[in-house]
Amino acid sequence: MKKMFIILIALFAITEFVNAQIVIQGDITTNTTFTNNNTYLLRGIVRVQSPATLTIQPGTLIIGENATQGSLIIKPGAKIIANGTRQQPIVFTSQFALQGSTRPPTYGDWGGIIVLGNARINVPGGTAQIEGPGDVYGGTNDDDSSGVMRYVRIEYPGIAYSPNNEINGLTLGGVGRKTVFEYIQVSYCGDDSFEWFGGNANAKYLVAFRGWDDDFDTDFGFSGKLQFLVSFRDPAIADQSQSNGFESDNDGSGSLNTPITSPTWWNVTLVGPRADANTTVNSLYRRGMHLRRSSRNKISNALIMGWPTGIRLDGANTIQALIDNNSWVRNSIISGCPTAMDTVSAGNLNFNIANWWTASNGRTFTNNSEVMLTNAFNLSNPNPMPMTGSPALTGGATPPNDGFFDPSATFVGAFGTTNWMEGWTNFNPSGYVLSAKEVVLNNIPTDFTLSQNYPNPFNPSTKIIYTVAEPTQVKITVTNFLGQVVEELVNDYRERGTYELTFNAENLSSGLYFYTLEAGNTKISKKMTLVK
Repeated sequence: MKKMFIILIALFAITEFVNAQIVIQGDITTNTTFTNNNTYLLRGIVRVQSPATLTIQPGTLIIGENATQGSLIIKPGAKIIANGTRQQPIVFTSQFALQGSTRPPTYGDWGGIIVLGNARINVPGGTAQIEGPGDVYGGTNDDDSSGVMRYVRIEYPGIAYSPNNEINGLTLGGVGRKTVFEYIQVSYCGDDSFEWFGGNANAKYLVAFRGWDDDFDTDFGFSGKLQFLVSFRDPAIADQSQSNGFESDNDGSGSLNTPITSPTWWNVTLVGPRADANTTVNSLYRRGMHLRRSSRNKISNALIMGWPTGIRLDGANTIQALIDNNSWVRNSIISGCPTAMDTVSAGNLNFNIANWWTASNGRTFTNNSEVMLTNAFNLSNPNPMPMTGSPALTGGATPPNDGFFDPSATFVGAFGTTNWMEGWTNFNPSGYVLSAKEVVLNNIPTDFTLSQNYPNPFNPSTKIIYTVAEPTQVKITVTNFLGQVVEELVNDYRERGTYELTFNAENLSSGLYFYTLEAGNTKISKKMTLVK
């Protein structure tokens, strides 16, 4: 198929339709919608600039281009409305995850998603450059909103922009608490699956699957609320920087700059790489939780299983916050970890970690089997649900009834009796099929037109070309000689352009048919003959 394109001046970006992919590159500066009847290819870094909103329909497939490090950045003041559904999640994935690709998809095939906002961070001056592309984020508005991400999968992200400078699966920089993040899965990321740099965005129902580095990483004063998080690790894959479930810093130097990194975590399951003592584990794996550099995490109802070390408490400021009750890990379970807990760099503090764990209602099990999860270490189809009689179903604290947390989640870990991963997650993401029927030709029309189909007569398919003079809702239907609609080819919003589609009539009988274009105040019909 020859290469064809249309320049969308309103977006200050070039959009190509090649093999039914719409290529997006450059800046998005006006409100834009990605529709689920098309597939979108991110070419290079695509930035949504303030005050534009990018809306993505449920069920839309977005692909990151490998050669150009395709990535999506939502700038401060801009918004993303990616509001998928359980039945129709929004999927960001690798170009190599498409059916018929030249190779299988893998870690770091494209960039990832970066959402930047105007909430507070603890970097002096109040702003910073995000790792990777270097865009500026941060401000003073903790009530800032960057939009909605719900029922979204992010697959094979984490490409390196330069050596040792990878992007995470989902990066949040200075994102405010009025932003919504729910039901998000990051799979096969080449760096951290999720990372928060300051801000106070809240999130629920997060899945980190087979990441390379850390699963959940917090820095620069992040203070959001988080509930129902789960991670699963591949025992063979870990990062040279050493891989953890949680890694939490106030900042890189461990200063006491404010706001202090102090997220509140409830109902977390961290399934590590070590199913049992016979599992061969990459030597770069470290801890389920590495709490360090003056961070103050408030963690309750966590289940940490199968890590070399369950929890490491690192640094005098971090441990002092535990002593002062400004930080805690309560009502939690560690299982199958050769070293359950340890401390380093505690200075002269008189801190007994075993007594602290007992006082925090912590429980320790030697073997993961004692926790009685259904099949948590099966990476083909993980099932972290507690079985009847599991100790994870008892001993949990009651989450706050504050309008965000679910106070009924009195179990330990991310799951009680309901598997909230069902219906929208994917643990073998590949084989995607392009859904769009149309391509776009290379002229800018001034009229609504409908061309004669070719070939005509035809069997079983024919091409139809139509032009859209201005952005509008477009409908194209096919009727038989009795006026009955036999197929609706298009019923969607279209930008200005010339479009070509293929009508396949293999399920219709021979005869005379009419196809009709309705757009704006225009209605045009033409006839065609199917001969079998």
